[in-house]
Amino acid sequence: MVMKKYIFLTVAALSFMLVKTAQSQIVNDPNGDQFYQYDTTRQLIALVKDAAELLRVKGEKAFKDFRVPDSRWRHGDTYIFVLDPKGNMLVHPDPDLEGDNQMDLKDINGKPIIRGLLGAATSLMYKPAGWYHYQWPVPGGLLPRWKSSYVRLVETPSGKSYIVGSGMYNDRMEREFVVDAVREAVGQIQQNDTAAFKLFHDPKGSFIVKDAYIFVVDTNGIDLVNPGFRNLEGRNIMDLKDTHGKYLIREMFKVVQRSGSGWVDYMWPKPGESISTLKSAYVSKAQIGDRWVLVGCGVYLADAPKAVSAIKKMAAPELMSLVRDAAAVFEQKGDNAFSEFRQKGTKWFHDDTYFFVWTMDGIRTFHAADPASEGVNVSNLKDVLGRPIGKMFLDAAALPGGEGWIHYMYPEPGDIFPTWKSTFVKKVTFPSGKDYIVGCGIYKMQMDKAFIEDIVNRAAGLVANHGKDAFPQLRDKTGPFVFMNTYVFVQNPQGTELVNPAQPSFEGMNLIDLKDLKGKLVIKDQIDAVMAKGSAWLDCYWYKPGDNTPALKQTYVRKVVHNGETYIIGSGLYKEEEPAIITKPAEVKKIAWNDFKEEKLNDKLIRQVVYGEKATLSRFTAKEGAYAARHSHESEEYSWVVSGKMKYIFDNREVVVNAGEVLVIPSKVPHSITVLEDTVYICFFAPMREDWLRGDDQYLRK
Repeated sequence: MVMKKYIFLTVAALSFMLVKTAQSQIVNDPNGDQFYQYDTTRQLIALVKDAAELLRVKGEKAFKDFRVPDSRWRHGDTYIFVLDPKGNMLVHPDPDLEGDNQMDLKDINGKPIIRGLLGAATSLMYKPAGWYHYQWPVPGGLLPRWKSSYVRLVETPSGKSYIVGSGMYNDRMEREFVVDAVREAVGQIQQNDTAAFKLFHDPKGSFIVKDAYIFVVDTNGIDLVNPGFRNLEGRNIMDLKDTHGKYLIREMFKVVQRSGSGWVDYMWPKPGESISTLKSAYVSKAQIGDRWVLVGCGVYLADAPKAVSAIKKMAAPELMSLVRDAAAVFEQKGDNAFSEFRQKGTKWFHDDTYFFVWTMDGIRTFHAADPASEGVNVSNLKDVLGRPIGKMFLDAAALPGGEGWIHYMYPEPGDIFPTWKSTFVKKVTFPSGKDYIVGCGIYKMQMDKAFIEDIVNRAAGLVANHGKDAFPQLRDKTGPFVFMNTYVFVQNPQGTELVNPAQPSFEGMNLIDLKDLKGKLVIKDQIDAVMAKGSAWLDCYWYKPGDNTPALKQTYVRKVVHNGETYIIGSGLYKEEEPAIITKPAEVKKIAWNDFKEEKLNDKLIRQVVYGEKATLSRFTAKEGAYAARHSHESEEYSWVVSGKMKYIFDNREVVVNAGEVLVIPSKVPHSITVLEDTVYICFFAPMREDWLRGDDQYLRK
């Protein structure tokens, strides 16, 4: 009995110290909230801070406030939740979650949600608040999206500790998320020494999020931790350059030596893009014993600019044509053509474009860029991700058409950092009568429809021959059917998902009623088109990975039959669209509203918008019951109700706006909107709504 009391008092005392130390640290945090770049994020932070303060003052009585529907604490998809340190969900709008211990709750990838939320606020004594990111379906939907939740540790007047938080669906990585991850990683290193490194490699942990991960480099330039490229660990990367020749690791060390921490920008292509995009890394020092290391995290921010390409890269159809031309030369001249293909400055060999020739059993007989590697058996060659590229080359050449694409991670000549390379190979018969494989690849090639048709056609051939026995090959993430953000899916004509490497939890589910972001029945449309035509390209709108803006996705589907069973095979790619900016500076133009593109934000709200140089004009067509969640913006707003009736809800009052009336809302004033009857209204904003341009408009899409 005495021992039980002692343990209880020790835990209580530790909890008290943890909260007090954490509260002291956050008050003295010199960075404050100054780096939060988006209104939605700032509002979420403010909501959680205010909820934490209410809980600190009122204690458990605040739970009743948090449960009030349509209040600041619970409206739309925004709500406050409260956990105790043991994982009991004390406040949550979902009755299936509230009142029970949810410690084992996981997202679709097996990531522990509650453990992660608790850890974000309690794992480091001096850090009582933090972010945790996981994937979860949107309310009423099937497709999971990244959700970012902010949590704070609070002590109530009773002496009990709670974790209070709220979350938002957010597919992009933001600066504050990166800073939080690096600070957490630094704390873990300083607390646990090199034992912390295993946390950074855990795909189900808190340090691998979206397209971001933690890296660690020692002062000699040795890469100690690199979950994205494990092949670099143990190697010296001090002289690594970006695509513009910038010594990015050296620059990172300059920043931490000068300031202790900070941002470094560099240029790097996103997977599937040929043009470099600005990538930003936050780096900081971490002490390990008597030495220090550099800890960082690099991300493509949502508004990152792209470079202007000085050299035009070949597109997929151009490379296919080049390889076929080369095949014709080899078919006529055989190995007598080798000298011609070794000449630099020709169409066969220039910049990073060169040809190679293999025998059908994997012997490299010719390599223009690396003659010393000739004569080697490379049939078992693998890339840095473990993809068996030697086998892929041989398999592609053995296809009925004798040609195909292979995509893999490989360093450029003279470099150690791997990047995506797309290679087209073709089987050729030399004058000797012997068959060879001729190929050429391009680093950082732009995603192309040719890639999609190639993998769908190859997958279709596999399923046509082997039926369901082919499914494991389609799911294999080291095989030819999964690369970059691309994968092959399989459905039956009834809409049941049979194969989905990206979302395995969908397999076995019927998705016939699945709608895209504009309300289109995408699966039904795919099935109707393919059953009528055999194959088809279709358009839909999804959130592109790393972005909150609805993006055009083009999907290719094809029908195959095996033993009387029909299967639909498909894959897709995201297509860049021109922004919806109509006017240009110094341009006078008259346009009718009927000429403006209608953007369906949800089932009850349509937006038309024009961006000028300094202002934005929009027209909304809303059905009764349409709702815009609480938000604010830098712009001053003039809202004119042309027809219908709306209610604007502010923190201190509600205002009903009728037809013919105009409401003026100052900058940065939080408000939500409820449409009381079918309404058409026009909004003028000054300055321009840049948040809309970068996709920060989720409050309208719910």
